[in-house]
Order: sequence, then structure tokens, then C-alpha cells
Amino acid sequence: MNNSKPRKYLLLISVHGLIRGNNLELGRDADTGGQIKYVVDLARALAERDDVDQIDLVTRRVIDPAVSEDYRAAVEKLSDKVNIIRINAGPPEYLPKEQLWDHLDSFTDNLVNWLKERPRMPDFVHSHYADAGYVGVRLSNLLGVPLIHTGHSLGRDKRKRLLARGLSRQDIESTYNIERRIDAEEEILANADLVITSTHNEIEQQYGLYNYYDPARMTVIPPGTDLLQFHPPQEDESFGFRAQVDRFLTDTRKPLVLALSRPDERKNILTLIEAFGESQALRHAANLLVVAGSRDDIRDMENGAQSVLTNILLLIDAYDLYGRVALPKSHRASDVPEIYRLVAASKGVFINPALTEPFGLTLLEAAASGLPIVATENGGPVDIIANCNNGVLIDPLDHEAISEALLKLIRDDEAWNTASRNGLEGVRKHYAWEAHAIAYLGKIDTLSGKYEPLPSERAAARTIRYRDRAIFTDLDQNLIGNPAALKQFISTMRENRKCVTFGIATGRRIDSALALMKKQGIPAPDVLISSLGARIHYGHALTEDNYWADHIDHHWNPQQIRRVLSSLPGLKLQPKKEQTPFKLSYFYDPRTAPSVDEIVKMIRQEELTANVFSSFGQFLDIVPSRASKGQALRYVAQRLDMPVEQILAVGGSGADEDMMRGNTLAVVVANRHHEELSQLVEQDRIYFASQPHALGILEAIDHYDFFGSCNVPKPQ
Repeated sequence: MNNSKPRKYLLLISVHGLIRGNNLELGRDADTGGQIKYVVDLARALAERDDVDQIDLVTRRVIDPAVSEDYRAAVEKLSDKVNIIRINAGPPEYLPKEQLWDHLDSFTDNLVNWLKERPRMPDFVHSHYADAGYVGVRLSNLLGVPLIHTGHSLGRDKRKRLLARGLSRQDIESTYNIERRIDAEEEILANADLVITSTHNEIEQQYGLYNYYDPARMTVIPPGTDLLQFHPPQEDESFGFRAQVDRFLTDTRKPLVLALSRPDERKNILTLIEAFGESQALRHAANLLVVAGSRDDIRDMENGAQSVLTNILLLIDAYDLYGRVALPKSHRASDVPEIYRLVAASKGVFINPALTEPFGLTLLEAAASGLPIVATENGGPVDIIANCNNGVLIDPLDHEAISEALLKLIRDDEAWNTASRNGLEGVRKHYAWEAHAIAYLGKIDTLSGKYEPLPSERAAARTIRYRDRAIFTDLDQNLIGNPAALKQFISTMRENRKCVTFGIATGRRIDSALALMKKQGIPAPDVLISSLGARIHYGHALTEDNYWADHIDHHWNPQQIRRVLSSLPGLKLQPKKEQTPFKLSYFYDPRTAPSVDEIVKMIRQEELTANVFSSFGQFLDIVPSRASKGQALRYVAQRLDMPVEQILAVGGSGADEDMMRGNTLAVVVANRHHEELSQLVEQDRIYFASQPHALGILEAIDHYDFFGSCNVPKPQ
């Protein structure tokens, strides 16, 4: 009898930037930093373990003549166990992460479509950064698998530091889409089963800023270092990269001080150059090597990088550092290990002077190459130097402290040798990828068995399953409001009944919805989603999907939520007949009640998970985090084996929004244009009708030629 555990299938998600298996374009821009290397190395390290069967690293597919054709390949095989999977999302060209938010629902739907073609579903989803976390929450909810998350950096911490630099909240929002990012991070923290951080500082100083701060679900597992790739120089080793450095320098025999990072203002390279320029002793003792990304022409770079590099050149001129500072124009990822060894062979020092450093992967690479380090006292380097005892922490804005720390290591051979030796030993002990993978798999083993995966059998009637497409609409303000138009819509649905599944998605309780449909002469739908996605029934017999009820009863605590909201002004529980086990319904008076965002914040501060919806400016409904009209609709699409691209979602209030985002076809009926759904105007696949109520739905059917391309499948 075989008692061994089943081998794991992990799905890693890292949406932004440019990810490929070889020659990573680190430092190309703000989106190609250490996270890119981290996720590729993590995938490879986990795949080395015997209890892992498969790793798929999912990212965004990019088709753009401005970048390599490597990023357009839908699948890139890294090993027998590891693939990079590229998923379409939004326009094909390369976009910065701040512009990806409106395309993440489409990314999610396309990823689900890809997974449906696979022989098995993942056992775990691990998202990286807020954009992937947004996707991960929805995928985890739909599949019923644990969600692991790594933030890499956090929006609240970033906003705090940008405000400290004097930027206005308006400028920060317009540039970084920061509110959307922070809201996604709050949602991630409310839903993630495990948050993996690199340092204790990250938990206390960064995640501690969030309403849903639960350190019990956070663990420190530092990233690893490839010790085969990063190692000390060999005796008499020659370095091909030396030619790119020496051409800048007058005296090439001096030790090198190396700064290696993106040309980003937060990396604080300019302060380092000022400290170097102001210290006659440091200029005499060493040369400065700044490896700040790759460039053909500074004038063609994005504004932030262009500003940093231009100011580097201006400071070199201002301090007359010609012959003392090397600033190579380009390097490949494969050059980086050699650059570290070149600096180590010169008895130099690696410095990370960033204003804040979430972790500091380059510090580990430098230490593994035998280099002592000087690093910012803000963030991850605190843990690294504590573990390795291989350098000095500095205030990144203190010029004198920077120069003194560098001189201490450069002038004192014994101090240099001790720091170098300690770094080599410390990295091997604390920061090897093998140790990371062992700790990682041990942690996620504790999550196994907490979820029931999505059932594979079909729940609905045979006739529904073989229909080609579906229309899902709310009752109030969509179907109801124009009796003549409603009759015309019902007639249209009957004429196309062999082709289309008719679905109702309402915030009403099922009994209230059925009573209203009977009164208005609306035929029984094939699928009835009621109570804002909390209940699902099929067919004329109203067969309930019992799995869905079990699925959404996840971290749901309505009694605690009622307690939190009990004393708020402008908020009054609706009568008992409007409540259900999975929906709390309130009357909402926006004149006296806190804003919806403030109510969400209060719930999160109590470490409760829920979705909050306001509709028609007077109702507030709270349901489990796995329940919503959009999540229920996608679950039904899975059970019916129907592509969401062939579902027309009809919106009339804010509670309909997540039905309409992503790959569904959608229409906003005219009577609701300028209220809760006006922010969807720029979204693809969302049609704003000129007619109200059911006339708007009929208008959308014509607009999309919804029945013109109908293909009635034959039962198999």
C-alpha cells in the first residue's frame, strides 16, 4: 500500500513586467526588478522537491515590437516540471503595472479558460504583488483552493514615503493608481491563507499599516540565492566585463564600490554619488561603479529613469568625478555574477543606499560572491546583516555615515576579510533556495485539507448544459419598469430558447424574487442566482446547488458583522424577511451613515471577511467573501461548461459590477448610466444602452448580434 502524499501542483501568478526563463531584463524599468528573478528562481527551486509534481508560473502575454518576441510565446518550458504560461489581458503591447488594473478581470477569465483545458486543477495558488493578488483572490474563491500571497512591496508603505517626499495625494493617485492597489491589498489580506514575507520588518512595519493585519497568517521565509551562479572569484580569474568598467577610470587598481539597481529615485543613487564626491578620503581610496539598468539613449527612457540618469551625469560633472566613476551603458543578466566577482577581486564593497528596501536580493548575491556590504537601515537589510554579520547598516540620507562605513571596510583588510567570510557562511546557512523550498512546502502542507475543490460533475439539467450562450439580468431596474418592453424581451427569449440559457441574478431573497416574477409574468429562469450570489437554483424545479452553499460558508461570521455595525447612524437592518443565512441587508442613509469605504474598513479592522455592496443609494448588503453576482455567475459557467465570453450580463446597480468586468459581454441599461456603474464607461465589452429597462437589453442583443452567431450544440 502506498501511503505517500499526492504530489503538489502549484500555480504561481506574477502579472506585470517581463518574465522569461533566461537573460532576465532586470533593471529595464520599474516593473523588472527583483520580483521577476524571485518568481523564476522560486519556481525552479520548488520543482527540485520530490513532493512537487508541477509548477506553472503565470504572467501576462506581451506582443510588442518594442520588446523581445520571447514574451509572446503562450508557453515557455523551463524544465520537465516548470512552465511559464502567458495569458492575454487587455491590449497586446507592454504596459506598466499601474495601467493593468482594468484588465485583471479579463486576465482572470482567460486564465480560468486555460485551466479548464488542463488535466488537473492546481492545489495551491500563490500570487505575487497586488495585481496578481487581485487575480489570486478570485481564482482561489472559484476553485476552492488555498491562496498564498507575497506582496514584494506594499501600497500603503509606498504612499507614506511618497507623501514624505512632498507629492500630493492627487499626484500619487494619478500616477500610481494607489487607492485601487491598496484596496486590492486589503482584500488579499482578508482572503489569503498564508502571507509569505522576506523579513520581520516587512510584517511589523509594512503589513501593520493595513486594516486586515493578521500576523498569525504571516510567516518569514527569506528568498534564496543560487550558490552555483553566485560565488567568490577564482584566483587569477579574468573578467570580460572589466573592459566596460576600466574605460571610465584613471586608476584601475583601486577597489570598487558597487551600486547595482534600477535607475529609480527610491534607490537613492544620487545621495551615494554626493557622499562619494564630498569625501576626499573615499575618492582617494576607491572608485565608484554604478550599474543602473541598460540604455541605448537616456532621452528615450521613461521619465523617472531619465531623470535619475541625467542627474547622475550632472553630479559627476559638479563634483568633477571624471575618471573616478564608471557608469556602463548596458549589461546582461548573465553579466551580474561576474560583476560581483570583479568587485570582490578588487577588494571592493557592495552598497545598497535605497531609501527603503523591502528585502534586498542583491545583498545576498553580493554576499555569496564574497563581498562585504553597506546597506540602508530601512527594511530587509536589517535582517540580512543580523543573520550574516557581514557589513554595516547606514542612514541612507547621511553622507558622512555612508563614506565612513565604506572606508572602514576598504581600508581595514581584517574587517574586509571577516565580513567577506561571514557573508559566505551566512548566505549558505540562511539564504539557500533549498532551505527556502523546504520551509515553504512545510508551511503550505498545513493548509491542505481546509478546502473542498470544485466538483467535476455537472449540477444543471441536461438541456441547459447544451445551450450555446446565456443572458443573466437583475430584476429591479433591468427587466422591470416598462411592461411592454418586458413582454417583447420575454418573446425574444422564447424564440431563441434552444440557443440561450436565461438567468436571473438578483439581490432579492428567492421567495421575494419568485413572487415578483410571478406578478410580472416573467417565466421561470434556467438559473436563479439570488441574495446577491449567495444561493443558486436550477430549472423549473428550483434544484439548489448545495455545494455552492458549503463553498461560500468560508470565514463567514454574520453575528460579528452585525455587532460591529450595530451602533452606526444611518444604518438600519431591514425586516427579517429580507435577511438570509448568507446575506445581511440594511437600509442605508448616505446623509448620516459612514461611507461604504468606511464601513468596509470597520469590518476589516475586526479581521472579518465579507463583500459589501451598496445599491440604488439606499440599500447596503453584506455577503460572504466568496459570494457575489460575478463569482456566482462564473461558478455557474464552470458547472455548465459555458464560456463566459458568450454570456451577456445586464447591469443596473453597483452590485452588478463584478458580473460585467472581465470577458462577459455586458450592457448597462440607460436608466442607471450615471450612477453606480458610470466608472465602467472605459471598459471593453461593456455597452451603454441608450434605452432604459428591458429595451436596453434588447438594444444590447442587437448591438452584439447575440443570437445571430448562435450555434446550438448537439448533445453528446
